[in-house]
Amino acid sequence: MNFTEKRRCAWCGDDPLYVAYHDEEWGVPVYDDDKLFEFLILETFQAGLSWITILRKRENFRKAFDGFDYKKIANYGEDKYESLLQDAGIIRNKLKVKAAISNAQMFLKAQEEFGSFSKYIWQFTDGKPIQNAFVREEDVPATSEISDKISKDLKKRSFKFVGSTVMYAYMQAVGIVNDHIVSCFRYEEIKNGLS
Repeated sequence: MNFTEKRRCAWCGDDPLYVAYHDEEWGVPVYDDDKLFEFLILETFQAGLSWITILRKRENFRKAFDGFDYKKIANYGEDKYESLLQDAGIIRNKLKVKAAISNAQMFLKAQEEFGSFSKYIWQFTDGKPIQNAFVREEDVPATSEISDKISKDLKKRSFKFVGSTVMYAYMQAVGIVNDHIVSCFRYEEIKNGLS
């Protein structure tokens, strides 16, 4: 590594798409419902797959799911469901496609109850990001007490594909937790609110 190169979390490697995601999005606190829903869809489709696979298909997902418009998705009928299963640009898993539709419906219910999904999801950390301070990537957990709680609560609300591991990855993606390792240049930037 040359000295002008920024230190990053090793998981993003040198794939330009992964590096851009790491540098610009991962761990940045998201309070916007549209973006929170987009990540919810992507993370639930990611279950059991690598995140880079999802990132590479992200624009296909955006196109297939009407720009992640949860109001539209909540009203998808059988025809749209069948057409999604024929779309080679996305992950054509029947259960995950069904879950995307029902999760959009549950997302709207959560908005109705809490005023926004953001208020709902951020209540688990009192509206503030958790600042972890991991030195090594292998110290970063796959789940936490809070991801267990969120997962349990979402399941109670009939959300699908929201196990604790998926929800911890979601927390990392939307900045509910800052899991950049401390030597990563993004760690301090995010900790100090410099998105």
